Amino acid sequence: MHRRALAVLAVLIALAPAGGGGMVSQAGQTPVATGADWPQWRGTTRDGVIGAALPAQWPEALEKRWEITVGTGHASPVVSGNRVVVIAREGDQEIVRALDAASGREIWRAAYAAPYEVNPAARSHGPGPKSTPAIADGRVFTFGIAGVLSAFDLASGKLLWRIPAPDVLPDYGTTTSPLVDGTSVIAHLGGHEKGALTSFDAATGQPRWQWDGDGPGYGSPIIATFGGLRQVIAQTQKLLVGLDASNGTLLWQMPFTTEFDQNAFTPVVFQDLLIFGGIDWPLTAIRLKREDGKWTGETVWTNVQTPMFMSSPVLIGGTIYGLTYRGRGQFVAIDAGSGKTLWNTQGREGENASMMGSPAWLLASTTDGYLVVARADPRKYDEVRRYQIAQSALWAHPALTDRSIIVKDVDKVICWRF
Repeated sequence: MHRRALAVLAVLIALAPAGGGGMVSQAGQTPVATGADWPQWRGTTRDGVIGAALPAQWPEALEKRWEITVGTGHASPVVSGNRVVVIAREGDQEIVRALDAASGREIWRAAYAAPYEVNPAARSHGPGPKSTPAIADGRVFTFGIAGVLSAFDLASGKLLWRIPAPDVLPDYGTTTSPLVDGTSVIAHLGGHEKGALTSFDAATGQPRWQWDGDGPGYGSPIIATFGGLRQVIAQTQKLLVGLDASNGTLLWQMPFTTEFDQNAFTPVVFQDLLIFGGIDWPLTAIRLKREDGKWTGETVWTNVQTPMFMSSPVLIGGTIYGLTYRGRGQFVAIDAGSGKTLWNTQGREGENASMMGSPAWLLASTTDGYLVVARADPRKYDEVRRYQIAQSALWAHPALTDRSIIVKDVDKVICWRF
């Protein structure tokens, strides 16, 4: 445990003043909604909660509906109506594709030049892309590993607007996923020691507000309401911050530094608690309060037994289900109100896992290519099924929709029926 982490946890949150071109082919028709959507990073509510119908009893085997090779990368697929959208790499190009959800047929593609040199420390993860697209109001927003932010028409693939690559990138490439907020799309531009969390007009790409207090981390921002105020909350390169969602004003910040600036966690919210973590940090819950116009943060609990790195947990009822990297990957259940560990598996579950859940079920896709299905039970770990859903590394978060799970492995998109 870093000594600096423990020291920060004993301190209240530090206060801040309140106050191109592309190639398009095979245009399709306007998408028609056919089932539950999975339109952005970690689903509709950006927290891994599954809105689609899940079976009362899981079959012995899943049925492969379709499979298509799309190129390399670990960006997650997203779904809106009868469209599956994925971004991947072929050579020095990033290619955005819209696929038919029922058949996998390519409806349109848009390609653009995106040269990128991989940091040797991240060579095993490849040259990306890694940021999950977002779909809203008939538009697709993508964020390439070299920092190119683009907006496309969902029906046709036409490029609507583009923000070019910045001069400086994060050490391991751009991985934060764009966040749609009404008529705005929010993305953390830039890179190491030089970045700007920016809100753009979703229709035109014109900036609406910008906060340039830190470079981006590798997790993704969320929006949550505390003290009656909607806030953009993000783990940046060296901070945990809250910004006024309406104008980008910095409301509060606290130091949050991990070794090699590897902040890669997406925070979750339970009632009035903000829960966050990182490599060599305890999983932590704080309570944000605003008094006389100033924000403070009270540490409610910490759990040093379950540090989490790239895997963000899912909250089901009052229980946090996640993967700690201890024991080469242990599934864990934690009481969200107290931080008490309720159970943990023996380990060796995988280097990383995408955690999802519903009131009845806990789902986890692992880097070894398995989908693990267990009951959402705070009393014990009760695994029901374990399916092989990929033959190569599975880092991308799956999309759950219409009795199907759609996954992106190293170079393919695969749709399984359950």
